[in-house]
Amino acid sequence: MGPPPRLGRPARRAALVVHVIASAGWLGLTLGLLTLGITAATDGSAVTVEASVRAMKLFADWLLLPVAFLTLLSGLLLSLGTTWGLARYRWVYTKFWLTLATTTATVFALRPGVNSAVTAVAAGGPLPDAGDVLFGPAVSLSAYVFMTVISVLKPWGKTRRGSERPRTFA
Repeated sequence: MGPPPRLGRPARRAALVVHVIASAGWLGLTLGLLTLGITAATDGSAVTVEASVRAMKLFADWLLLPVAFLTLLSGLLLSLGTTWGLARYRWVYTKFWLTLATTTATVFALRPGVNSAVTAVAAGGPLPDAGDVLFGPAVSLSAYVFMTVISVLKPWGKTRRGSERPRTFA
């Protein structure tokens, strides 16, 4: 069995465009979430706090997961369909695991935190914990900026697997 098939130039370019747009969208959504979270945590107006957390819920429920999964899938397609490979270069491997971790954190931490904030504020109470609306977006934004930097700089070289000589199949 030989190496996996590579994407042709048009398919590779299309996948790269989709990946860059999805990644930039994810970064922008997260920046928007952080801005709304800061507003909810620092504004004294109950109306503004409620509007902020409701907007966060809208982003988290309808936009964040599709954009996260599109980023993850297009990144996998690019890594597996090009010479970069998934485990050949440390920066690609790092991006994959960080993308998987932030997607998982979106499902199990960010969305539930936003939902609990909306529930509390909609019932007329104060924002229960500013961390519910600040921590997730702040950590995610840091991770996405880091992944963007390593995508541009491509540091660290090859993994042990990437340094092995390719096997020839007879």
